[in-house]
Amino acid sequence: MSVAVHWDTDPEYVPAERLAEVARAALEYGGRDDLELNVILVGEQELTRLHGEFLDDDSPTDVITFDLGQEGAGPTGEVYISADCARSTAAAREVDAERELALYLVHGVLHLCGLDDHEPEERAAMRAAEQRVMESLGYAPDCAPHDGEV
Repeated sequence: MSVAVHWDTDPEYVPAERLAEVARAALEYGGRDDLELNVILVGEQELTRLHGEFLDDDSPTDVITFDLGQEGAGPTGEVYISADCARSTAAAREVDAERELALYLVHGVLHLCGLDDHEPEERAAMRAAEQRVMESLGYAPDCAPHDGEV
C-alpha cells in the first residue's frame, strides 16, 4: 500500500504523515491495502470545480473519490478533499478541524473500498465503518449529525 498526500491549499493544518496514517487505516479496514492512493487537499473553489466537471454537479462538496482502477502507471485511487470545508464545518459543529478532515478522508477511502451512502441502509453501514476506523486512530466518538442527518 502506498499513500501520497499533497496539500494544494494553505494552511497545511494536519501533517501529511498523519493523513497518510488515516488513509492506511481506512484502506486496511476496507480490505484494500493493495491500493496506491493519492490524497489531494484543495480549496473549496477547486473541489466545486471538480465536482461540476466530473460529476456534473456544480454545488460545493467536501470530498470526491476517484477509483482509477488499473488504468496504467500511477495511483489506483485519488481522494480530493476540501480543506476549507473541513475547517468551516468543524468550526460550525464545534469539533477539531483535524478530526473533521480525517473523517472526510476515511469517508472517501471507504468509497474506494466499496461502501456507499446513497440509501439509508448503506449510509448506516458507512457511518458505522467510519466510526470504527476513527476510533482505531484514537479520535473520540462524534455523534453529532452531518449533512442534515438527524
